[in-house]
Amino acid sequence: MEEQDAMEAGDLAAVLVAVVCLGAIVVLMVAVSSLVKTLRTLRETVDMLREEAVPMVADLRRAVDHATVGLERVDDLLDTAEDISTTVDVASRLTYRALSPPLIGAASLAAGLGRFLRGLRGGTSGRGVGDPVVEAAAIQIRPKRRRDGAA
Repeated sequence: MEEQDAMEAGDLAAVLVAVVCLGAIVVLMVAVSSLVKTLRTLRETVDMLREEAVPMVADLRRAVDHATVGLERVDDLLDTAEDISTTVDVASRLTYRALSPPLIGAASLAAGLGRFLRGLRGGTSGRGVGDPVVEAAAIQIRPKRRRDGAA
């Protein structure tokens, strides 16, 4: 009788192992099925993303190229404006150097002539130290001094 009990226990163990294996197989099948569904959904999402992203990236590239061209034009305009500014600065310095001595001479001549004519009429000149014309002429005529004080 003990051999029959032992067989029954072995049979029971085999049945239990078979049921557990069958349950594990069912669980694995459900997991694989879910994984397959997820992979299909992922593939569809990647395809949609590819369909939408590729044209958007191309549009973005065109926009960047357009912006680059615009920046290059602005850079060229800034270079041109800088060149014009330099030219105007040089021209104004040359004009100042060319016209300031004759204008100062003309102002001095006019002041001297006015003083001479007033002296002929017998009037006082009214011009002297403190007069802006005389001061301006004196400032331009003075020799330039070095920083150490020597003339």
